[in-house]
Amino acid sequence: MGADAEMETGQGLALEEAFEQLEEMVAQLESEDITLEESFRIYQQGMQVLKYCSSKIDQVEKKVWKISEDGQTDEF
Repeated sequence: MGADAEMETGQGLALEEAFEQLEEMVAQLESEDITLEESFRIYQQGMQVLKYCSSKIDQVEKKVWKISEDGQTDEF
């Protein structure tokens, strides 16, 4: 996957960067000068970035929990 494709799907970005990218996409979708085809393309890219963000957040949540020796789960 090239750098442009990574930017379009959010892969390789920090969560903050991916959220900024989503904000930019929302602003583009709210533009009055956007074509229907362009809005579908941006929406599709946004859904890919959102999926990436969700996956990253899940990974972080799993790292925050630790399992103690007696099998109890505790937050860090």
